[in-house]
Amino acid sequence: MNHSTSLTQHVNASAEKVWAVISDIPGSAATLSGVESIQMVSEGPYREGTRWKETRSVLGRRETVEMWVSEADPPRSTTVMALHGGAEYTSRFELAERDGGTDLTLTFGAEVLRPTVVSKVMMALFGKLGMKATRKSLAKDLAEIAAKAESL
Repeated sequence: MNHSTSLTQHVNASAEKVWAVISDIPGSAATLSGVESIQMVSEGPYREGTRWKETRSVLGRRETVEMWVSEADPPRSTTVMALHGGAEYTSRFELAERDGGTDLTLTFGAEVLRPTVVSKVMMALFGKLGMKATRKSLAKDLAEIAAKAESL
């Protein structure tokens, strides 16, 4: 069972400035209002293998998820992965310069790794509602990334 969504935000800043914001994991709690805290697991600059624990409030519940960079191609794209609650989550950011700024596209996907009958029923009943809430949260993240990059 795979669910995905994609959103694009135009940012009035260069791809390098947008990259500086999305690759600043320690600073993301200050940039993204949905992130309560960040705990770095690995050291060094943003690159494949960078790991951290991110705490967010999701649908009224506080959740901490370990995340890692599975791909980094600065300043063009990066993919961040997480495993949580029996699902694999993928967030792919793509940056494309356009009209003196940058189009930042975020594609988010969730795949239940070992779907059971119960999880299939739950996804059929609540999957669209969950993706609607996810899209709203992702749109807010993109707007906050844009605001930060435009202020640099």
